[in-house]
Amino acid sequence: MFEGAIVAIVTPFRKGIIDYEAFEKLIEFQVTEGIDGIVPCGTTGESPTLSHEEHKEVIRFTVEIVKNRVPVIAGTGSNNTVEAIELTSHAKSVKANGVLMTTPYYNKPNQEGLFLHYSKVADQVDIPIVLYNIPSRTSINMTAETIIRLSKHKNIVGVKEAAGSMEQAMAIIKGTQHFDLLSGDDLLTLPLCSIGGKGVISVLANLLPRETVEFVSHCRKGDLEKAQDMNYRYFELMKGLFVEPNPVPVKQALKYAGRCESEVRLPLCEMSNKNQNRLKGLMKEVNLIS
Repeated sequence: MFEGAIVAIVTPFRKGIIDYEAFEKLIEFQVTEGIDGIVPCGTTGESPTLSHEEHKEVIRFTVEIVKNRVPVIAGTGSNNTVEAIELTSHAKSVKANGVLMTTPYYNKPNQEGLFLHYSKVADQVDIPIVLYNIPSRTSINMTAETIIRLSKHKNIVGVKEAAGSMEQAMAIIKGTQHFDLLSGDDLLTLPLCSIGGKGVISVLANLLPRETVEFVSHCRKGDLEKAQDMNYRYFELMKGLFVEPNPVPVKQALKYAGRCESEVRLPLCEMSNKNQNRLKGLMKEVNLIS
């Protein structure tokens, strides 16, 4: 259902509030450059520091501006199942095409708890759900066995897999049918597509949507020489976008590119001068700035 290059879009701020004028321009840039989908209110969209009202408005606004030109997959995950249902219900009410739900963080449920959490949301809200497995942020890994169990629910259509394990990814692909495995890490897009992954939910695409679409297309077609060439062309930049906590570097990069302010909300803070200079150099290497 969801495949290709999907951008985990930033939420631009100006003087502490959401800059909807800049946000609209970012969305239009993505659509006109051929992106395959947009995820608002993910980690890259700074969902942890958005109020519930802001969170809902960002999703509504994204759907309104996109106008069904590409799928909108709204971030609606929570470590509170009732809250996840509320956010997911809202996403459906404003006509998002699907939702992306991170594994519950901090309270560290076991595998049965994860299964029951996602099943409850999927039972309550009839909308396509993409699971999001990212142990580095949530401190728990949703196992292949649990993902395979959840894939049998008609409303659970895929997983954004960011555990970093090729073995786990292969087990998921082998054990599921009609289920989309998407890379949650730009650096792993090529190897994951080579084993049957359907694409990536990308941070890099904030800067290079057209190139990310092209890269994923080469990966999925098995055009290895072209895929490898693009992978290594942007390899250092992909790493550089995580030299400090996401989305601090990508917002700084977007500022250098003249697309929005670099402002983030505490507890995130501005990049160090050293890393700003490093990032600027990486952008010059790939001709993003002069």
